[in-house]
Amino acid sequence: MSRRNNSAAKKLAHATVFAALGDATRLSLVAELSDGQSRSISELTKGTELTRQGVTKHLRVLEDAGVVKSVPSGRENLFELNPKPLQEVKSYLNLVSEQWDDALKRLKSFVED
Repeated sequence: MSRRNNSAAKKLAHATVFAALGDATRLSLVAELSDGQSRSISELTKGTELTRQGVTKHLRVLEDAGVVKSVPSGRENLFELNPKPLQEVKSYLNLVSEQWDDALKRLKSFVED
């Protein structure tokens, strides 16, 4: 894969993660799974007003983005957080932040001179 195609693929992957996290319900599911414990759909539904089908729909979006993964356990699937995509978007945001910091430093230097 060429460097340009690799960069485009990474941007698409980041956009997919951002889109998946752009929903309050999905963010709460990620927070629930962030303790490292695998949970079933029924466990993730407890204490919410969501149906099992609603939670399943949100988990599928997160799974498609690679943020969660399902692990078969008997007759049900358990869901667990996959931190790698979150770490990758965190690195991307850090890079963007550094670029903005550099741009602001250049602007400050220009204005002060």
